[in-house]
Amino acid sequence: MKKLLFIIGIAATIVACKPAQEPKEEAFQLPAVEDIAMYQVNPRVFAPQNSLNAVAQRIDSIRELGVNMMWVMPIYPIGIEKGKNSPYCISDYKAIAPEFGTNDDFKNLVATCHEHGMGIILDWVANHTAWDHPWVKEHPDWYTHDEKTDTIIHPRPWDWYDVADLNYDNADMRHAMIDAMKYWIVDMGIDGFRCDVADGVPADFWKEAIDTLRQAAGNRRIVMLAEGKRIDNFTVGGFDMNYGWDYKDVLVKVFKGASVEELFKADKAEYDSLPAGKVKMRFTTNHDHATEAAPCVQFTNDRGAMAAYVATIFPHGGALIYGSQEVGYPEPINFFKYVPVDWTAKPEIYKEYKELIDLYNDHSALRKGVMTPYVDKDVMVFEKADTEDKFLVMVNVRNKPSEVTIPEAWVGHEVEDEMTSKKLTLEKSLTLQPFEYLILNVGH
Repeated sequence: MKKLLFIIGIAATIVACKPAQEPKEEAFQLPAVEDIAMYQVNPRVFAPQNSLNAVAQRIDSIRELGVNMMWVMPIYPIGIEKGKNSPYCISDYKAIAPEFGTNDDFKNLVATCHEHGMGIILDWVANHTAWDHPWVKEHPDWYTHDEKTDTIIHPRPWDWYDVADLNYDNADMRHAMIDAMKYWIVDMGIDGFRCDVADGVPADFWKEAIDTLRQAAGNRRIVMLAEGKRIDNFTVGGFDMNYGWDYKDVLVKVFKGASVEELFKADKAEYDSLPAGKVKMRFTTNHDHATEAAPCVQFTNDRGAMAAYVATIFPHGGALIYGSQEVGYPEPINFFKYVPVDWTAKPEIYKEYKELIDLYNDHSALRKGVMTPYVDKDVMVFEKADTEDKFLVMVNVRNKPSEVTIPEAWVGHEVEDEMTSKKLTLEKSLTLQPFEYLILNVGH
């Protein structure tokens, strides 16, 4: 009995002396859809080869902008037959092009994003494949055919001659497509997809795909972004976000002289029919628009580009920043080839984007509060409010001084400009300098 008590005593001492285990880090959690601030990665501005590693190496600079979601453009093998070196011309849905790296490189990027509190989604091209994708020879019935010649056609009405149009009347093709999408969710650990030409693919396919992917993800949430603007992206397909194409088009017109009232009309049109909890992704550029002109050219100069960004992300959230935008890259970017970007250029522009996205993150009112517009021809004026904060945002959309009438309810109020910390008392009117903006905290 003494021997047994002695053994028990030693065991108790060992347990008592065992150092306490460090608390486990909480598993990465995706931000709510309404809280997403997204960074688009075009691998071809990061490095000519092994660009996935180059992106991972820049993770601190990307994360410090305040973004919490990374969207990576297509990294799959690119078709050669009739090809133009477009990453949207895919010859294998379950592989990575050597130009970009390896499976291990991509898994490392996924892990790096998660370690830094960022989700990561991949571009998915479901509308078409490369002409040398194995499906073309193995399953020609999976493609759309010309009625007269019975030959596979490119997507109509576009002039995308480098790709072959998929036939969504074919159930086997649908199942193969969903199987390929599951691979990246289950085996590679991504957090969802940005779906290219989503409006060119039937909404009932997206519902089938998204339901299957969410089931395959188990306890993990995924985010699905449609490159489209149809309402059935949401009501049928089950997407979380789609594109604010119309808002961007009107934004350009307003900065070229149209009345600010047109921008509020575009905002209202996009959000009036939007189901609860869904979001329009808003942007001043992306990989498509960057092929035409950089924001600092499309909106006249760097100040115009920053004013346009304020007018874009604060009315209703859904913020996107395109990699290279944060350093004010001034030239068009052709994503069919490598374009070197100087990441040390214009640190003042990087700092300003960071401050704006920090405000976006820190104040729910600026992301998703109730928006009240005030009509003015040359200055965009709107209030954003929730139960915590109330802001008055004013953006001069002209490259000249513009006088704006202050909303009557705010005349006489002392406010603080969130960007400069300067305090002022609002009079009946205010003159803003060319492309000047103010984000005023007016309290409650």
